[in-house]
Amino acid sequence: MLEEIRQQPDALERTLASQLRRIERFKQRVAKQRPRLIVLAARGTSDNAAQFGRYLLEVTTGIPVSLAAPAIYTLYNARVDFRDALVVAISQSGESTDTNLVLERAREQGALTIGITNEPSSTLAGLAEHVFLVRAGHERSVAATKTYTGQVLLLYLLAYALGGRIRVDDLKRLPERAQMALALEPDIAEVSERYRFMDHAVVVGRGLNYSNAFEFALKMMETCYVVAERFSSADFLHGPIAMVEPDFPVFIFAPSGATWSSIQETLDKLQQLKAETVVITDSSNAEAATQGTRLIRLPRKLPELYTPIPYIIPAQMFAACLADEKGLNPDKPRTITKVTLTM
Repeated sequence: MLEEIRQQPDALERTLASQLRRIERFKQRVAKQRPRLIVLAARGTSDNAAQFGRYLLEVTTGIPVSLAAPAIYTLYNARVDFRDALVVAISQSGESTDTNLVLERAREQGALTIGITNEPSSTLAGLAEHVFLVRAGHERSVAATKTYTGQVLLLYLLAYALGGRIRVDDLKRLPERAQMALALEPDIAEVSERYRFMDHAVVVGRGLNYSNAFEFALKMMETCYVVAERFSSADFLHGPIAMVEPDFPVFIFAPSGATWSSIQETLDKLQQLKAETVVITDSSNAEAATQGTRLIRLPRKLPELYTPIPYIIPAQMFAACLADEKGLNPDKPRTITKVTLTM
């Protein structure tokens, strides 16, 4: 897992270089007929990437986005009107049975379809009208890391193709920013030692980093067997904060920008409750540095729009290091496998 986390700058660079021409062709295609709706279908880590895509696409393009509920098709056999819709299936392996069925049904009913996967010969790649490939190389650890950030990168490119306020030059900086995040590994390993006996935690994010809260919590659940709940800062204050007591561990994504006031309010209340907070931020947010019990801070100023990839990498490293502290193997978590088939 740690080795694959370290491969992310190269994987991001390969993905961008190999897929940019395909994205430009797709951009010309959708310029002729812009979709009225986007539906994203995924499971597991890929579903967390889809959650990011929902925020990114609506914020930057103004097109409404829905997250598919596969059971509507697999269990209830419902027919959904996909006219003028773009349906995007996201899967690391391309073999997620229910995700593929959503895509198949959507294409039958006239939707424009996209597949995002790390496997060019997968079932998903054969079903989709347009395929965008994560060039992460083979991922051996059950805990997905480099495929998650690759999917996030492709969702930025999709937003760009749909006319979103995304600059390719800014995307080209992401591999360097991922490398910057990797430089924090010794500090993160040291922080993880304190949480060796942690068995429950909360992860908080909002907006573009809401999906990272889900992904960080998932990584702690599947590799460290920590019961990790995840919330937006708004939802957290609407009830779940009642479970917090002194020394309760809360991990918070805290970029500067639109979400900071909400995150700051949450940190203020957690400070009053004497919770143990670990804040992931960057040097553009000086206030965040004064409010957390512990700080994981990237050393450069980052625009909020481009924080999700460099912010999730320290979280991935924390989960891998914590698993090691607990004497667990994050590459082979108990009871789960790399590809999970559900209907």
